[in-house]
Amino acid sequence: MSYPSPRYLAENGAATAAYRPASAGPDLLIGAKSQVGYLATGASTDGQFGLYRWDMSAIPNGPGAHFHRTMSESFYVLDGTVSLFNGEKWLDATAGDFLYVPPGGIHAFSNESGSPASMLVLFTPGAPREAYFEELADIVATGRQLSPEEWTELQARHDQYEADA
Repeated sequence: MSYPSPRYLAENGAATAAYRPASAGPDLLIGAKSQVGYLATGASTDGQFGLYRWDMSAIPNGPGAHFHRTMSESFYVLDGTVSLFNGEKWLDATAGDFLYVPPGGIHAFSNESGSPASMLVLFTPGAPREAYFEELADIVATGRQLSPEEWTELQARHDQYEADA
């Protein structure tokens, strides 16, 4: 393994860091179940990665088992207990636990603990996942009902494919 080719070729560095204070509110609410903070999006990192803080209420929530064809996804639990599915079994992950899922890896997450939980979610490369989560939030907020075919189409547009758990 070696370093990738340089992406920055100027002689001197530049003041280009992006700061997000802890006091910044969530960027997205998904009903009463989840608050999402876009710490870094694919757009803000020039497609290198996306990093979100995912705060879950005590209400059971999370996607079913699925996989992605174009990106890896990683989960780092900050607080509480998050159930993580590693493609074979559900694991009760607590603060400091980490799960890496390569492209094609079946996974899921849920909060079934009865208490709030928080985690970081990292996508690489930086796919535009915000659009997917924002569409889900809109579906929840409006109460819109999708047919199985509409769910399949929505998920496929955002590199998400259902899998058997």
